[in-house]
Amino acid sequence: MFFFPFADENPTNSKPIISWLIIFTCSSVFLSQIFDPTYIKEQTFLSFGMIPAILFGYSELSGPLKIIPPSLSVLTSMFLHGGWMHIIGNMTYLYIFGDNIEERLGKLKFIIFYLVTGIFAAFTQAIIDPTSTIPMIGASGAIAGILGGYLVLYPKANIKVLFWFIIFVKVIKIRAFIVLGGWIIIQFISFNGTDLNSGGVAYAAHIGGFISGVLLINIMKNKITQKNKILNGSVPNSK
Repeated sequence: MFFFPFADENPTNSKPIISWLIIFTCSSVFLSQIFDPTYIKEQTFLSFGMIPAILFGYSELSGPLKIIPPSLSVLTSMFLHGGWMHIIGNMTYLYIFGDNIEERLGKLKFIIFYLVTGIFAAFTQAIIDPTSTIPMIGASGAIAGILGGYLVLYPKANIKVLFWFIIFVKVIKIRAFIVLGGWIIIQFISFNGTDLNSGGVAYAAHIGGFISGVLLINIMKNKITQKNKILNGSVPNSK
């Protein structure tokens, strides 16, 4: 049985330039490495991936691998991906859900939202095992933040999901709160609390990103609502 969201019925009135730019950047980085030898890719992941032991100072990279400060790897790791399914899955989710969050927040606030949730996700993953030398890469944490934000803002939006069971293939529509709620439940079930990357998947980062997205979207949307009231000249009714 296979479920894969590929679109939503939640149109926007503006072009999601920032979401497209992130998709373009991540895809370009991935394609630029596609023909690199395995050892070159591993060196790139070590140099630009987020390694908890390096980030917290328990270890350090050898000379040739020291290209950026460890703190900066929290950001650079968001633009690296390890394989086709990794990049396709992340970019598809960003394509589906990113445009609505970008339109609601505005481009600058969307950039802040994306980076902050990604950073929070990386640190959530890192504190599980601060001495781990396994590099974490991928935009999953930041995109999990977008999923959390989308769940808060548009819980009843219809999500088009490809359902595939053996030879039976069908497109079905499911409410966002079911799709995204089910997704985060799976992350909690899959996370065992000990392995940093269970089966190569950073479940702690997904959970941290999602929770930070839920919290941050509530803060940012309230500020936007208050700002709109001021701009529209709304004042309390006098009695």
